[in-house]
Amino acid sequence: MSGRITIPLLSPSMPCADGGEPWVKKRHPKAKRLMVTADSGGSNGYRVRLWKIELQRLASELKFPITVCHLPPGTSKWNKIEHRLFSFITINWRGKPLRSYRTIVQLIAATTTDAGLRVRAELDENKYPKGVKVSDAQLAAVNLSRHAFHGEWNYMISPKSNK
Repeated sequence: MSGRITIPLLSPSMPCADGGEPWVKKRHPKAKRLMVTADSGGSNGYRVRLWKIELQRLASELKFPITVCHLPPGTSKWNKIEHRLFSFITINWRGKPLRSYRTIVQLIAATTTDAGLRVRAELDENKYPKGVKVSDAQLAAVNLSRHAFHGEWNYMISPKSNK
């Protein structure tokens, strides 16, 4: 089992999709779909328009669908990755001064568990614009199909066809 953590330097408004295509293709060259689990708050919340726009861009670049499943609001405590990962990260950096991003990334990347969980951590040094507005028309253009169960939290974004 492995996890990936991206630590944005300034604004976390777009790191989900920025640079995702090379990462997915390199680590999973035979992939034909991607599933993303996310909490319901912050920059990847189920109501965040820019999140959906950027996932659309990524799905179109990858040329395959992305299924998104958000944890219901207030339930991120049930996120298995958080339980399996973040407590070990905390133990790993206990008592160490977090003076730089490099130190934080190195401590996170050095985290492992007895069960075999490995962590890849990298510092995202891209600069992301703040306050990006997504119009109703832009959102409507996202090729999004909602799942039958809580479609606001569970949906698939398919690549746009080149017509």
